[in-house]
Amino acid sequence: MNLKQLADKLELKSVTKVFDKDVSGVYISDMVSDVIANAQAGNLLVTVQIHNNVIAAANLVDVCGIVVTQGKLPTDDVVKMAEKAEISIFSTDLNRWQIATRFYEAGIR
Repeated sequence: MNLKQLADKLELKSVTKVFDKDVSGVYISDMVSDVIANAQAGNLLVTVQIHNNVIAAANLVDVCGIVVTQGKLPTDDVVKMAEKAEISIFSTDLNRWQIATRFYEAGIR
């Protein structure tokens, strides 16, 4: 499933341009070092953190996108950095547990 299809299915709000990338799985973490050590290329990162270091870590690992939970929104400089790295950012009012169950129900693990 690609990012656009998944975002539409789960009613995620796009914060950046949506880049045409396939989602191979989900990784949930709020620690940048954990993302670098354990996330895999093609994963969709779910986090409550939204700052430049998250974008840098996501770019390093080559995640397909980021879902920010609890209704948080990135600042303009974070949006610009993500778009430059071609990383789509989405926002949801759900918490990490709630969105994780929706990913599971959608077949993304």
